[in-house]
Amino acid sequence: MNKQVEANLSMIVSKALGGFNMNALKYLLPLWIAPVTGVTFRLVFGAAAFWLIDIFCKPEDSTTRQRWQLFLLGALGMYGYMFFYLLGISMTTPVSSSIFVSLEPIWVFVITVLFYKEKVTWMKLLGIGLGLGGAILCIATQPGDDLASNAMAGNLICLVSSIVYAIYLVVSNRLLKGVGDMTLLKYTFLGAAVMSLIVNSIYGFEAPIMSMSLFSTPMLVLLFVLIFPTTISYLLLPIGLKYLKTTLVAIYGYLILIVATVTSFLLGQDRFSWTQLGAIVMICISVYLVEVAESKSKV
Repeated sequence: MNKQVEANLSMIVSKALGGFNMNALKYLLPLWIAPVTGVTFRLVFGAAAFWLIDIFCKPEDSTTRQRWQLFLLGALGMYGYMFFYLLGISMTTPVSSSIFVSLEPIWVFVITVLFYKEKVTWMKLLGIGLGLGGAILCIATQPGDDLASNAMAGNLICLVSSIVYAIYLVVSNRLLKGVGDMTLLKYTFLGAAVMSLIVNSIYGFEAPIMSMSLFSTPMLVLLFVLIFPTTISYLLLPIGLKYLKTTLVAIYGYLILIVATVTSFLLGQDRFSWTQLGAIVMICISVYLVEVAESKSKV
């Protein structure tokens, strides 16, 4: 298969799984699994899966320093992102949480401007303004109801999650370019898994789902989350990043928003809102301006 075709298919599957992940987690949290315990489930399973898969992969070179950097990056960045992500989605709706995930390219640009002297243009500033406007619109107008126990707090926490993940992406890209994909996955997930176990030991393990049958709906949904969005999605992501332009990768990020939105309405996990639609449109345009239109102007 052509590498470009393979990369595009990898991104489609990875991002679509990311969208379904929003809906699956909303079903599980907090009724069947407490958010902190859910983070531990995902990270420990992911770490075990990647270390097992690596046994059958070609060995990759890395230094002790790089492995420790990856471990710490996972313990702080990966764990921090997933902790806020699961906590936020347990309080708000999948559509709202996916809106904030879509903001990640904006935060990546802001971080590179502040710390790495990235060039600022009027188009990018307009994109940032629209993105922030969409986020504020979503946070300020979504009411708490039977579908979102504390929408404002959940949305703010999801906003923090997207910023933490952007920091994780920038640091991993800048410091660890020479590390192989499996080495990156193994050690970041290991660091995050260790941190999750430490935090869980403090807050306590809470998972009513463990009393359910393996073939019960909650358990099957959990297995879907662990196998597909947690393991397969992360395995596919480096393929897309390696062979596709950053602008195209940014566009594929919209798939998470589209899949989560359509699935949420079909499953009754969200209700149609004009303000939410306005926020989605604003953020889509903002990412286009920051990532796509600006890159085209340089060609």
